[in-house]
Amino acid sequence: MPAAGEKPYKIYRGGRAKGKVPLERRERELRRAARSDGRGPGTIVERRRGRRWGWRRIVPLTLGALLLLLIVWGVIGYARVSSGVNAAHQRLQRGTTEVLAPGGLILSSPTNILLLGTDHADNGQGGRASDEHSDSMMLLRTDPGRHRLIYLSIPRDLRASVPGYGYQKINTAMQIGGPRLAIRTVDQLFGDALKVNHVVVVDFGSFEKLIDAIGGIDVNVPENILSNSFDCPFSASKCASWQGWRFHKGVQHMDGHRALIYSRIRENRLDPSWSDFTRGQNQQQVMQATMSKLASVSTFFRLPFDGSKLLAPIATDLSTWQFAQLGWVKFRASASNTLHCRLGGSATSIGGGSYIVGTQENIQVIQEVLGHSAPQPPVPGGGLYAPGCTVGSGRK
Repeated sequence: MPAAGEKPYKIYRGGRAKGKVPLERRERELRRAARSDGRGPGTIVERRRGRRWGWRRIVPLTLGALLLLLIVWGVIGYARVSSGVNAAHQRLQRGTTEVLAPGGLILSSPTNILLLGTDHADNGQGGRASDEHSDSMMLLRTDPGRHRLIYLSIPRDLRASVPGYGYQKINTAMQIGGPRLAIRTVDQLFGDALKVNHVVVVDFGSFEKLIDAIGGIDVNVPENILSNSFDCPFSASKCASWQGWRFHKGVQHMDGHRALIYSRIRENRLDPSWSDFTRGQNQQQVMQATMSKLASVSTFFRLPFDGSKLLAPIATDLSTWQFAQLGWVKFRASASNTLHCRLGGSATSIGGGSYIVGTQENIQVIQEVLGHSAPQPPVPGGGLYAPGCTVGSGRK
């Protein structure tokens, strides 16, 4: 019997319990999987969701990796170039640095670099193998304040006062006293306006390997050329009827051997007006194109492999850091902001020798190089030795 006040039945409540359904707990129980040995429930293994690699993470990491690679590449290349620079210092004539004018940072200060090209090939002229003349002379002036480069060509036959030897062809200074005397002669020619701060002596005999090492150079050939038959590449029987080297007008990509041949041409059968002056211009073109390629981005990626070999044909006082500065200044200077100038004059015979005697127009050229006046092109009809400047396009 039920107690007093007690109902003879029980009330059962069904339906959904109040509050959250403990599904999470059930899932945890279900995930209580068998242990690795398969013997029953074990520790719950919680799987963490992997973080997605979105572009916001990929791009910075990729850029960071590339920057690190460039830094490592640059450090290795710098070390390799340094060994080549040290060897280039050893090849420079003793006492040369003593006559160089002090200069500031190439990155921020106008700097004058004298480029001297020598070539011992006889090219049909007896005794040339031991000749130490500077076959080409060019002054490279950097103007970082204006992001500008200026190349000033100096004719090898220009009559100039060689200290201690009187008036001579300017290229004889190199033969008499090496780069040291060549620097003093150029300083005397320009006075205080353009003092030489650095010097680079290029041996054209070894230039071939350098040009090949940097992947060749681009040269703007001013006209069609058929040279005299020197350095024939064929057999003796075929060379007897061979007419000579041919170059077509326009921009051409040249390997080391082709560029060396171009720089040695003394005669163009298609243009009787060619002379040693023209040959000097060709050499300056090759030197300029090579120096530009040395300071290019493509050469930067070759440095860890070829850095120590690139300076093999060069003797210089420039340090590795100064070469790096020169490369940056060249990179900042656009083609439209590059000035190509040349000294000139009139062809004159003095004492049985043929000279180029400078005229007043050379003073105007110096003013243009210094940025004191606007560039003026060579006077039309001024002849082969007419001085003047060209912006951007180089030799015409």
